Amino acid sequence: MKRTLFFLALIILNHSLFSQNNLKKFTLEEIWSSQKFSSQSLRMVKWIEGGNKFTYLETDFQKRTTNLMVFDIQSKSKSILLSSDELKLKNEQSRFTIMNYEFSPDENFILFTGLLPARSIKSGGNIFLYNRTTKEFFEVETGDNVINVKFSPDSKYLGYVKKDNLFIYDIQNRTERQLTFDGNGIVINGHFDWVYEEEFSIIDGWRFSPDGKQIAFWQLDQSPVPEIEIQQFDSLYFNSIKMRYPKAGANNSIVKIGVVNLSDGKIQFMDIGSETDIYIPRIYFTQRENELAIIRLNRLQNKLELLLANTLSGTSKVIYTDTDTCWVDVENLDVVFLKDKKHFLITSEKDGFAHIYLYDYSGKLIRQITKGSWEIDQIIDVDEKNQLIYFTSGLGNPLVRNLYSIKFNGKNLKRITNFDGWNFINLSPNLKNFIVTNSSVSSVPKIYLMELNGKIIETLIDNKNLENTLKEYSFSKPEFLTFTTSDGVSINAMMIKPPDFDPNKKYPVLFYNYSGPGSQIVRDIWGGAQYLWHQMLAQEGYIIFMIDNRGTGGRGKAFKNIVYKNLGHWEINDLKEAAKFLQTLPYVDGERIGIWGWSYGGYISALTILEGNEFFKTAVSVAPVTHWKFYDTIYTERYMSTPQLNPEGYEKSAVINKAEKLKGKLLLIHGTADDNVHFQNTVVLVDELIKANKQFQVMFYPGKDHGISGGKTRLQLFTLITNFIKENL
Repeated sequence: MKRTLFFLALIILNHSLFSQNNLKKFTLEEIWSSQKFSSQSLRMVKWIEGGNKFTYLETDFQKRTTNLMVFDIQSKSKSILLSSDELKLKNEQSRFTIMNYEFSPDENFILFTGLLPARSIKSGGNIFLYNRTTKEFFEVETGDNVINVKFSPDSKYLGYVKKDNLFIYDIQNRTERQLTFDGNGIVINGHFDWVYEEEFSIIDGWRFSPDGKQIAFWQLDQSPVPEIEIQQFDSLYFNSIKMRYPKAGANNSIVKIGVVNLSDGKIQFMDIGSETDIYIPRIYFTQRENELAIIRLNRLQNKLELLLANTLSGTSKVIYTDTDTCWVDVENLDVVFLKDKKHFLITSEKDGFAHIYLYDYSGKLIRQITKGSWEIDQIIDVDEKNQLIYFTSGLGNPLVRNLYSIKFNGKNLKRITNFDGWNFINLSPNLKNFIVTNSSVSSVPKIYLMELNGKIIETLIDNKNLENTLKEYSFSKPEFLTFTTSDGVSINAMMIKPPDFDPNKKYPVLFYNYSGPGSQIVRDIWGGAQYLWHQMLAQEGYIIFMIDNRGTGGRGKAFKNIVYKNLGHWEINDLKEAAKFLQTLPYVDGERIGIWGWSYGGYISALTILEGNEFFKTAVSVAPVTHWKFYDTIYTERYMSTPQLNPEGYEKSAVINKAEKLKGKLLLIHGTADDNVHFQNTVVLVDELIKANKQFQVMFYPGKDHGISGGKTRLQLFTLITNFIKENL
């Protein structure tokens, strides 16, 4: 849930660059049913020739072609490396569309695949190869049952998953070889079930060894997992889609890690312990021959272990353990095995903040490299020759992210990017240059090619067209602020006032929230369409307000972990504290405060109108969890433990148990085909509200999933929400 709707939560933004004199207003149609405010980006960037060049996709809309472009760093020039018009199969005249591509390690072949629905990029569908030497373009495999395609390190083979089994394809001989034979829809090899993909953010379930002689893979036996049915309404007698979905406290898939020896096809399963009710969220080949590192996580997710396994014998040993009284963060875990074959880097929150540690292969701590009351965000790359680690961090300011470097000895901490706001980094493999996508509340996204000394080589995309378009509109610059709760905790917040703000008037306030553990919405970053919708509401006379309550990320483990076993409590507490703070402001109408949110934010919005209705008069709840027993094992138990161990916490946090408390106006919204937060959540809440004789409004979207999109759906949805807010707040 956190990742699926998290991109909807990036709403913190704005425009000091734009004129406040022009009062042109946004419309719903412009925001949700046009490309008028879309920003340009570099699509599918790949570094080639050791990092001296990079490629990306560029669409020529007039010619209706997609070109594979190449940028030469030395000459600062771009050119077409390959046009989709050149990609034609023999005896076929149809135009080929480039969707996803990958270079072979020797860069002689280019792999083209489709993209399949997933939480991140999942290659699959029809597979094609282009030989850059002979210019031949040919088909390897067809069908949506082919996924997770990639080259072997020696460029001689392709590997992929087909019908839940692993295959390898000899490129020269154009022959296919099957490696596993037990995949059957229940047992799956090389890819993941729904809950692993969603909550561990992993798609590709297999790895080539560095020498290309072995393949390590996940095997999941889904037979213990309960089946659910997603009702469909597209036939006379209805039908349903079946999927295996482990709800909190239920059985998970049984996981194994296998290694295939490609010379003889022998499979050796690794010893991951006798306990089967565990998770394996990550695996890595180390720099040593025949060695696989395995991250093992217990069911309660409060004990993480790093195992080193011999891929020939399967024997393993634990060399590192990280424990917590609440949960150990896996999603943001970084592990890097150094080329010296003696040491590895790993991130941990063990001192209260996410930092980088250096260990040797025996599990001995060499040193903690980063320290302080701040968090690293991500290890970007490691320069072993110069003993440097490149990482991103806000360095004490959770509203921003910049690129930093630090020596292995923990000295010479340097900031490399000097932009305001948030920076996404793509570092070249030769560690000479990087591509940065920068944005802030005062700037639309801009993409630069830079040297590692921070010097800009080239502005790749400036989004001037979008910037000029937005100059026609009146913006209200967001204000970042903090307030202190009654128990002395400082909370980060952001406010968007109406562009014609008059401090002598009183304005209604609409809260936007996400609120979930580890998330952040108060960030100095461009926010896209949803931000523009908030600006539109500000133009209509509403103050938009958002906070990062206790439980959210970027401020250390104690601030985040306070919500353990007690979801909903501190979120509502801090939202009420925020409302009390707003009521002290002379320009806030304290009788007209509302809230809206989606997914976890939908849960909190519904809970707020029940538990906090002395402050909040209106709520819009989109795709909410209404009882944590309805949500999946990994996410829910990470923060709530199991229903068996924490029954009181589950009942206390449930929206459906508080229906009789409803006061004010509530709008519930859900997609009937939501495979993430099931439609069941809203249906059960509606039933409880009816039993309590409460009046409310509800809207369902037939056949729509958790994102509620497609066609005119988003326009209809936000028109509905806008009208509800105008009528009730």
